Amino acid sequence: MKELATALLLAIALEGMFYTLFPRGAKRVMELMQEIPENQLRIGGLIAAVACVAAIWFLRFWGQ
Repeated sequence: MKELATALLLAIALEGMFYTLFPRGAKRVMELMQEIPENQLRIGGLIAAVACVAAIWFLRFWGQ
């Protein structure tokens, strides 16, 4: 549970850094996301989530 909390806090920190360093770009990305259909966002999110979980699993079990 400690690792999950650490990972979530790291993700929030990285997102905060993105907004701090590139506020105009972040606003533009949000505007562009309004034009993408919801189904396409769901599929992209699912692919990203599965790829990241697979990468973490690979690093944890085969990266030793």
